[in-house]
Amino acid sequence: MTQSTNWSYPNQIRFGIGRINELAEACHTLKIKSPLLVTDPGLAALPMIANAIEQCKITGLGIDVFSKIKGNPTENNVADGLAALKNGQHDGVIAFGGGSALDVGKVIAFMAGQTRPMWDFEDIDDWWTRADTAGILPVITIPTTAGTGSEVGRAGVISQQNTGAKKVIFHPKMMPSIVISDPELCVGLPANLTAWTGMDALAHCLEAYCANGFHPMADGIALEGIALVHRYLQRAVENGTDLEARAGMLAAASMGATAFQKGLGAIHALSHPVGALYDTHHGLTNAVFMPYVLRFNQTAIEQKCERIARYLNLPDPSFEAFFQWIIDLRVALKIPHSLDQLIKDDSRFEDLASMAVVDPTAGGNPIRLTKKNCLELYRSSYDGEF
Repeated sequence: MTQSTNWSYPNQIRFGIGRINELAEACHTLKIKSPLLVTDPGLAALPMIANAIEQCKITGLGIDVFSKIKGNPTENNVADGLAALKNGQHDGVIAFGGGSALDVGKVIAFMAGQTRPMWDFEDIDDWWTRADTAGILPVITIPTTAGTGSEVGRAGVISQQNTGAKKVIFHPKMMPSIVISDPELCVGLPANLTAWTGMDALAHCLEAYCANGFHPMADGIALEGIALVHRYLQRAVENGTDLEARAGMLAAASMGATAFQKGLGAIHALSHPVGALYDTHHGLTNAVFMPYVLRFNQTAIEQKCERIARYLNLPDPSFEAFFQWIIDLRVALKIPHSLDQLIKDDSRFEDLASMAVVDPTAGGNPIRLTKKNCLELYRSSYDGEF
């Protein structure tokens, strides 16, 4: 897991320790002369960003940093970044950080070539065909967390300012041109964020594997992604300098985002509204909902979960064995048992359920979601009853 390698699926991935040193060369490969580096406020002050800027400047690249990004990014974050891109006359984007920075960076590069409002490109039907592809700028993604897998994705999740609803902005050409996936960049990530983002990667792999539809390539990738989480997540949490574990989780995150082109499900459908209205961490929120959704979907996914249990070599492989592994993992990672530990009241369950049932991820759930059963899921997860 610590060797250097190059992958070309789903995009060009430069994977391995020290690959961040290829950033400037990657810019030159894509003919980017003046990149805008998009990151979050916390990372912007760290040496890894200063080193990236210096590397680019030494090779003659003009570079500026944009870091006005919230943990759950909004349309204003994109608008401000787009203004910075145009004011600096930048011709490409380096999206550097966790899922929020990667999503915003990709959407900025996409919107650089558009005259229509961003919401006209929401992932609905064939809305992506409205885009003018000529002006979409090249993107280099550099993940510093192993969770969203946004580095290999063709979409960005952005919250509407007035409604708080999370929307997926999609276009096939939003796919980053080059990914630099360097495990050393994750070493400084605190244990709790390592756990939360790792559970996000697990949620992607798990929901993709259980989603409706026939996509055996996605299933295979998702299954091995779950195995990597099983092998490496606790190791990465317990020892943040374990580069093999960091590498395994980076791979699992990219695999989850590759696999979920097949679909996601109720974990994400329930989680997105909570993140939008209560500004909770996405991976942590997914982790809280995970067992409640598994139990809700049990009749539809029992055989699939048995196959996962066999692949993980769990004792007495079955749905219950896999379910117990999820429970034990949450305990080991100090994930809250119930939703009431994330949000302090249940006054907005009606609003949350209305948002969840129309979330773009809802359609992939193995059992059809309705407002009624979404309300029941919010209630059971708030009360802590599987």
